Amino acid sequence: MDLSIGEVSERSGLSVHALRFYEREGLFANPVRRLANGRRIYHEEDLEWLAICTKLRSSGMSLPTIRQYIELVGRGPGNEQERLELLRRHESHVEEQIRELRATLDVMRQKVRIYEDHLLRGEADRLWNPSHPDAAWAGGHPACRPS
Repeated sequence: MDLSIGEVSERSGLSVHALRFYEREGLFANPVRRLANGRRIYHEEDLEWLAICTKLRSSGMSLPTIRQYIELVGRGPGNEQERLELLRRHESHVEEQIRELRATLDVMRQKVRIYEDHLLRGEADRLWNPSHPDAAWAGGHPACRPS
């Protein structure tokens, strides 16, 4: 079934502008087909690829790496090991991002608890405030120091 750029935009959640960008950057697994009048025509497999491609992008995979993956797939059988290594490298990168985000979340949770405790005790004015140096470190609590 042929799909217009508007239909692909609606179904994929990507703007028409983003779809054109993906095409210009060579991020479609198959070249975007055009009618004689120049209108772009997409197919279901383009939507399936876009779902994968947007996940790769949102996970931090660079455009050149996505292009490299597309090129490998486009060459057909025989380079599966190379594709696997590319995906494993990115998997490691994503796992590192998750570790960093968990550490950041731990800090944020600690800060939230400190603010909740100070507000509950009526001591919010003792939280760090750069414009009031006398309230500087919330009673010396290191977790209230600016990061």
